Amino acid sequence: MSDAPFTTAHARASHWGLAAKACLDGLGNAPAAANLGFLYANEGFSADLSSILTFLRETTRIAHWVGGVAPGIFVDGSEYRGDFPGTGGALGVMVGHLPPELFHVFGGDWGTWPKEHFPSLGLVHGDPRDPGLMDSVEDLAACAGFLAGGLLSASGPPAQLADQVMAGGLSGILLESGIPALTGMTQGCSPIGPVHTVTEVWDGVVMRLDDRPALEVLKQDVGELLARDLRRIAGYIHVGLPVTDSDTPDYQVRTLIGIDPTHGWIAMGDRPDVGDPLIFVRRDANSAQADLKRMLADIKARLGNRPIRAGIYVSCTGRGAHMFGEEGAEAALLRETLGEFPLLGFFANGEISRDRLYGFTGVLTVIPGGDE
Repeated sequence: MSDAPFTTAHARASHWGLAAKACLDGLGNAPAAANLGFLYANEGFSADLSSILTFLRETTRIAHWVGGVAPGIFVDGSEYRGDFPGTGGALGVMVGHLPPELFHVFGGDWGTWPKEHFPSLGLVHGDPRDPGLMDSVEDLAACAGFLAGGLLSASGPPAQLADQVMAGGLSGILLESGIPALTGMTQGCSPIGPVHTVTEVWDGVVMRLDDRPALEVLKQDVGELLARDLRRIAGYIHVGLPVTDSDTPDYQVRTLIGIDPTHGWIAMGDRPDVGDPLIFVRRDANSAQADLKRMLADIKARLGNRPIRAGIYVSCTGRGAHMFGEEGAEAALLRETLGEFPLLGFFANGEISRDRLYGFTGVLTVIPGGDE
């Protein structure tokens, strides 16, 4: 297998054709044998995805493309957000070579490939509007082994690429174990209290925790200052669902979407069952930075002396400059630990790791080369 690094390119322009041409020019030193491309557009080009794909496929002669439209994208150290349809947009592209017998691009139906090539890693994209998405995530993870990725744009026309433009469900690329890949996940929130047990709940409305009114427990955990004015916790305090079968402390963050002070209930963006564990967490930039450094140090140790051929990073829309203070700061932390390498990624409406959907997290996948 060739160990040549992948090649990245990116551009923002008033028209998709200008951005695509700039990306094509930026790929001028791509490996001649490149047979796989990753392509992400921000929402400014949401209506142009099919045209962009056609242009890049015909000009590069690369047949296989995965990716889609996301709330934001980043390539190497650049981030692109804030573009809207009709105002221009941004593209990020990464191309390279992988042995064709060791990967499989799928859109919706993955067939028998993952069972025939188990274990494999799925780099996946999902539609947040699809009510059956999480069933697809769990089913694919069960027959493939491990997934890493995120949810794309929640508005506009079909937003996914899997050799063609598609809508709904799950898409991406499966990598057989013969293609070495390392993954890591980092949290963006930290627990603020003990683990509680859901004792009464209905359709995402938690009435009681530990046999006490849920709001009473929330007030106790956030402390007296915030409990005096609960409007201050909006966007800062969230709900965490601990992962009970994980060998490391792990939890899925869900939005706290409502409070009923009359009944003492809280509403959250998920549907836990009676008996499930639950914690409250806070969005914490310092803890997020420390945990990102921890995750990167772990990947660096697992890499050993191998260089990185390609990296795909999926980060929550609430991270990036919103959490780390300035544009490019999150990507800079990746390079501070791992050095320079081809990096492409997107800001997601939810992140996928293993067989679960997370929030406020970052999910990194790197493809190493041989020992230097």
